[in-house]
Amino acid sequence: MKSLRFLTIMLTALSLSAAFAHLLELPAKLTYNGAQWLGLLQTLYPTYGKVSGVCEIGAVVAVLVLVVALRSHRTAFLWTLLAATCLIATHATFWIWVAPVNAALVPLSPETLPADWTRLRNQWEFAHAARAILQIVALAALVISILAELPPNAGDAEERST
Repeated sequence: MKSLRFLTIMLTALSLSAAFAHLLELPAKLTYNGAQWLGLLQTLYPTYGKVSGVCEIGAVVAVLVLVVALRSHRTAFLWTLLAATCLIATHATFWIWVAPVNAALVPLSPETLPADWTRLRNQWEFAHAARAILQIVALAALVISILAELPPNAGDAEERST
């Protein structure tokens, strides 16, 4: 169980790292012109998907296995179920709102950007922001699921001895 929890937390944290980077970049990227923003989309972000996509899928699979494994531990189960819901919603958000923008814009050049490119950019950026928030909640829920199983005052004795 410890190994599965560790794996789930690590995969969630690794997939969160790319989503959190998108969130931190958001204010600056909203000021970029079409050519700048498209350049990032076409050159920087393809690697994000290859690496974090594997971690994200792994996190979804691992958390679903963990939900089943924790079904008899009510509190941990509920927190893990929340994490699973957030991770599944994160993945769905990618396919519903991000992937269509990728498909529409990645093949284009700055000269062929549609007139409403900012609408597509905003959809892409704010969907990534939502994904980051969902993954933050998922990671927090996974950590809380472990903390909820610690005996009351378990950390107090350790703190008193130092």
